[in-house]
Amino acid sequence: MATFELYRRSTIGMCLTETLDEMVQNSTLSPDLAIQVLVQFDKSMTEALETQVKSKVSIKGHLHTYRFCDNVWTFILHDALFKSEECQENVGRVKIVACDSKLLSQ
Repeated sequence: MATFELYRRSTIGMCLTETLDEMVQNSTLSPDLAIQVLVQFDKSMTEALETQVKSKVSIKGHLHTYRFCDNVWTFILHDALFKSEECQENVGRVKIVACDSKLLSQ
């Protein structure tokens, strides 16, 4: 199964990884089980985004860099404006990583 590890670099993903590493080092958890937990984490995050996120956001900004590698797009925007139905927010610099969700289920 292809895993993109998109969510593992988020705050919650990093904390989960650190906790699992600590548990493996203390022999509380086997390395194989820790890997299974991380794979399940990726699946759960993907499913939650597909089923629970209902709002739409438009993004405008100055495209600084874009890249396409291994079926993953990476965009870096400067002076980005995020706009939803409820509010809008200016962000100085933002990195967007996107991939085809069909590839996550392979």
